[in-house]
Amino acid sequence: MTHQDLDPATMRKHYRSEILDEETLAEDPMGQFALWFRQTAASHLFEPNAMVVSTATADGRPSSRTVLLKQFDERGFVFFTNYASRKGREIAENPYVSLLFPWHPIARQVSVTGTAARIGRDETAAYFRSRPHGSQLGAWASAQSEVIDSRAELDRRYAELAERYPEGEQVPVPPEWGGLRVVPDAVEFWQGHENRLHDRLRYVREGGKWRVERLCP
Repeated sequence: MTHQDLDPATMRKHYRSEILDEETLAEDPMGQFALWFRQTAASHLFEPNAMVVSTATADGRPSSRTVLLKQFDERGFVFFTNYASRKGREIAENPYVSLLFPWHPIARQVSVTGTAARIGRDETAAYFRSRPHGSQLGAWASAQSEVIDSRAELDRRYAELAERYPEGEQVPVPPEWGGLRVVPDAVEFWQGHENRLHDRLRYVREGGKWRVERLCP
Protein backbone atom coordinates (compact mmCIF):
# COMPACT_ATOMS: atom_id res chain seq x y z
CA MET A 1 0.00 0.00 0.00
CA THR A 2 1.33 3.45 -0.90
CA HIS A 3 0.36 6.83 0.43
CA GLN A 4 -1.75 7.35 -2.71
CA ASP A 5 -4.01 4.51 -1.53
CA LEU A 6 -4.89 6.39 1.65
CA ASP A 7 -7.31 9.22 0.90
CA PRO A 8 -8.16 11.17 4.06
CA ALA A 9 -11.16 12.73 2.29
CA THR A 10 -12.91 9.34 2.30
CA MET A 11 -12.28 8.62 5.99
CA ARG A 12 -15.56 9.12 7.85
CA LYS A 13 -16.82 8.14 11.27
CA HIS A 14 -20.51 8.43 12.16
CA TYR A 15 -20.82 9.40 15.80
CA ARG A 16 -23.70 8.16 17.93
CA SER A 17 -23.69 9.31 21.51
CA GLU A 18 -25.59 11.05 24.27
CA ILE A 19 -26.84 14.63 23.99
CA LEU A 20 -24.94 17.34 25.82
CA ASP A 21 -27.36 20.04 26.92
CA GLU A 22 -27.37 23.11 29.12
CA GLU A 23 -29.82 21.63 31.64
CA THR A 24 -27.48 18.81 32.70
CA LEU A 25 -24.24 20.82 32.54
CA ALA A 26 -22.29 21.43 35.77
CA GLU A 27 -22.26 24.94 37.19
CA ASP A 28 -18.60 25.48 36.40
CA PRO A 29 -16.15 24.01 33.86
CA MET A 30 -13.97 22.23 36.40
CA GLY A 31 -16.99 20.35 37.73
CA GLN A 32 -17.97 19.33 34.20
CA PHE A 33 -14.37 18.35 33.42
CA ALA A 34 -14.19 16.20 36.55
CA LEU A 35 -17.35 14.37 35.47
CA TRP A 36 -16.12 13.74 31.93
CA PHE A 37 -12.63 12.81 33.13
CA ARG A 38 -14.04 10.15 35.44
CA GLN A 39 -16.19 8.77 32.62
CA THR A 40 -13.22 8.77 30.24
CA ALA A 41 -11.03 6.93 32.73
CA ALA A 42 -13.81 4.39 33.31
CA SER A 43 -13.94 3.73 29.56
CA HIS A 44 -10.32 2.47 29.76
CA LEU A 45 -9.15 4.96 27.15
CA PHE A 46 -5.35 4.90 26.89
CA GLU A 47 -3.86 7.76 28.93
CA PRO A 48 -7.03 9.84 29.40
CA ASN A 49 -4.87 12.56 30.99
CA ALA A 50 -2.92 13.11 27.75
CA MET A 51 -3.47 16.61 26.39
CA VAL A 52 -2.07 18.72 23.59
CA VAL A 53 -0.48 21.92 24.89
CA SER A 54 -0.11 24.74 22.37
CA THR A 55 2.09 27.73 23.07
CA ALA A 56 3.41 30.62 20.99
CA THR A 57 6.41 32.89 20.90
CA ALA A 58 6.05 36.60 21.63
CA ASP A 59 5.63 37.22 17.89
CA GLY A 60 2.95 34.57 17.53
CA ARG A 61 4.76 31.51 16.13
CA PRO A 62 2.88 28.50 17.55
CA SER A 63 4.05 25.05 18.62
CA SER A 64 2.21 22.04 20.05
CA ARG A 65 3.09 18.84 21.89
CA THR A 66 1.38 16.18 23.99
CA VAL A 67 1.96 16.18 27.75
CA LEU A 68 0.21 14.54 30.71
CA LEU A 69 -2.18 16.35 33.01
CA LYS A 70 -1.09 15.69 36.59
CA GLN A 71 -3.42 17.82 38.72
CA PHE A 72 -6.65 19.75 38.32
CA ASP A 73 -8.94 21.61 40.68
CA GLU A 74 -10.91 24.86 40.76
CA ARG A 75 -7.67 26.78 40.14
CA GLY A 76 -6.90 25.12 36.80
CA PHE A 77 -4.89 22.39 35.07
CA VAL A 78 -1.32 21.46 36.06
CA PHE A 79 1.44 19.75 34.09
CA PHE A 80 5.19 19.45 34.70
CA THR A 81 8.08 20.22 32.41
CA ASN A 82 11.59 21.61 32.11
CA TYR A 83 11.22 25.39 32.25
CA ALA A 84 14.11 25.71 29.79
CA SER A 85 12.29 23.57 27.19
CA ARG A 86 10.68 25.15 24.15
CA LYS A 87 7.25 25.30 25.76
CA GLY A 88 8.74 26.60 29.00
CA ARG A 89 10.58 29.40 27.19
CA GLU A 90 7.55 30.32 25.12
CA ILE A 91 5.28 30.45 28.17
CA ALA A 92 7.82 32.70 29.91
CA GLU A 93 7.52 35.26 27.10
CA ASN A 94 3.86 34.67 26.19
CA PRO A 95 1.67 33.11 28.92
CA TYR A 96 -1.37 32.52 26.67
CA VAL A 97 -1.83 28.81 25.96
CA SER A 98 -4.43 26.30 24.84
CA LEU A 99 -5.05 22.72 25.94
CA LEU A 100 -6.86 19.99 24.03
CA PHE A 101 -8.02 16.66 25.44
CA PRO A 102 -8.68 14.50 22.31
CA TRP A 103 -10.89 11.69 23.56
CA HIS A 104 -11.69 10.41 20.05
CA PRO A 105 -12.79 6.83 20.92
CA ILE A 106 -15.72 8.20 22.94
CA ALA A 107 -16.44 11.10 20.52
CA ARG A 108 -15.54 13.80 23.00
CA GLN A 109 -12.99 16.52 23.34
CA VAL A 110 -12.33 19.37 25.76
CA SER A 111 -10.49 22.51 24.69
CA VAL A 112 -9.18 25.13 27.09
CA THR A 113 -7.76 28.60 26.61
CA GLY A 114 -6.10 30.53 29.40
CA THR A 115 -2.83 31.68 30.90
CA ALA A 116 -0.04 29.58 32.38
CA ALA A 117 2.13 30.35 35.39
CA ARG A 118 4.59 28.39 37.51
CA ILE A 119 3.30 26.68 40.62
CA GLY A 120 5.11 26.90 43.96
CA ARG A 121 8.36 25.00 44.50
CA ASP A 122 6.80 23.12 47.41
CA GLU A 123 4.08 21.78 45.10
CA THR A 124 6.70 20.85 42.52
CA ALA A 125 8.87 19.07 45.10
CA ALA A 126 5.90 17.09 46.43
CA TYR A 127 5.02 15.84 42.97
CA PHE A 128 8.64 15.19 41.97
CA ARG A 129 9.14 12.91 44.98
CA SER A 130 6.04 10.92 44.03
CA ARG A 131 7.51 10.04 40.62
CA PRO A 132 9.26 6.72 39.93
CA HIS A 133 13.01 6.81 40.64
CA GLY A 134 13.84 6.42 36.94
CA SER A 135 11.64 9.37 35.98
CA GLN A 136 13.38 11.52 38.58
CA LEU A 137 16.74 10.66 37.05
CA GLY A 138 15.36 11.29 33.57
CA ALA A 139 14.42 14.84 34.52
CA TRP A 140 18.11 15.50 35.26
CA ALA A 141 19.48 13.57 32.28
CA SER A 142 17.46 15.38 29.63
CA ALA A 143 18.10 19.04 28.83
CA GLN A 144 14.68 19.08 27.20
CA SER A 145 14.44 20.54 23.66
CA GLU A 146 18.22 20.99 23.35
CA VAL A 147 20.12 19.33 20.49
CA ILE A 148 22.05 16.21 21.58
CA ASP A 149 24.70 14.29 19.63
CA SER A 150 23.24 10.81 20.04
CA ARG A 151 21.04 8.46 22.00
CA ALA A 152 24.23 7.04 23.49
CA GLU A 153 25.00 10.43 25.05
CA LEU A 154 21.57 10.52 26.70
CA ASP A 155 22.03 6.98 28.02
CA ARG A 156 25.49 7.90 29.34
CA ARG A 157 24.08 10.84 31.29
CA TYR A 158 21.36 8.64 32.77
CA ALA A 159 23.85 5.93 33.77
CA GLU A 160 26.02 8.48 35.57
CA LEU A 161 23.01 9.77 37.48
CA ALA A 162 21.88 6.24 38.37
CA GLU A 163 25.31 5.62 39.87
CA ARG A 164 25.24 8.91 41.78
CA TYR A 165 21.67 8.43 43.05
CA PRO A 166 20.99 4.69 43.40
CA GLU A 167 17.49 3.34 44.02
CA GLY A 168 16.32 4.36 47.49
CA GLU A 169 18.40 7.54 47.66
CA GLN A 170 16.56 10.86 47.41
CA VAL A 171 17.07 12.68 44.13
CA PRO A 172 17.04 16.51 44.40
CA VAL A 173 14.52 18.44 42.35
CA PRO A 174 16.17 19.95 39.25
CA PRO A 175 16.16 23.76 39.54
CA GLU A 176 14.75 24.24 36.02
CA TRP A 177 12.05 21.59 36.35
CA GLY A 178 8.59 22.22 37.74
CA GLY A 179 4.86 22.63 37.36
CA LEU A 180 2.81 25.02 35.29
CA ARG A 181 -0.83 25.77 36.05
CA VAL A 182 -3.13 26.82 33.23
CA VAL A 183 -5.85 29.10 34.59
CA PRO A 184 -8.75 28.89 32.13
CA ASP A 185 -10.72 31.80 30.73
CA ALA A 186 -12.78 29.56 28.41
CA VAL A 187 -13.45 25.81 28.37
CA GLU A 188 -15.35 24.10 25.55
CA PHE A 189 -16.94 20.66 25.78
CA TRP A 190 -17.48 18.94 22.42
CA GLN A 191 -19.74 15.92 22.03
CA GLY A 192 -19.80 14.24 18.63
CA HIS A 193 -23.08 13.33 16.91
CA GLU A 194 -24.21 11.84 13.61
CA ASN A 195 -24.58 14.08 10.56
CA ARG A 196 -21.87 16.29 12.06
CA LEU A 197 -24.47 18.01 14.26
CA HIS A 198 -22.15 18.01 17.25
CA ASP A 199 -22.83 19.63 20.62
CA ARG A 200 -20.43 22.41 21.56
CA LEU A 201 -20.95 24.11 24.91
CA ARG A 202 -18.41 26.67 26.04
CA TYR A 203 -17.92 28.19 29.46
CA VAL A 204 -16.61 31.77 29.31
CA ARG A 205 -15.28 33.52 32.41
CA GLU A 206 -16.85 36.91 33.11
CA GLY A 207 -15.42 38.43 36.25
CA GLY A 208 -15.77 35.77 38.93
CA LYS A 209 -18.58 33.90 37.19
CA TRP A 210 -18.99 31.56 34.23
CA ARG A 211 -21.36 32.06 31.32
CA VAL A 212 -22.31 29.13 29.05
CA GLU A 213 -22.84 29.55 25.32
CA ARG A 214 -23.71 27.06 22.60
CA LEU A 215 -21.64 27.07 19.40
CA CYS A 216 -22.60 25.80 15.97
CA PRO A 217 -20.72 22.59 15.13
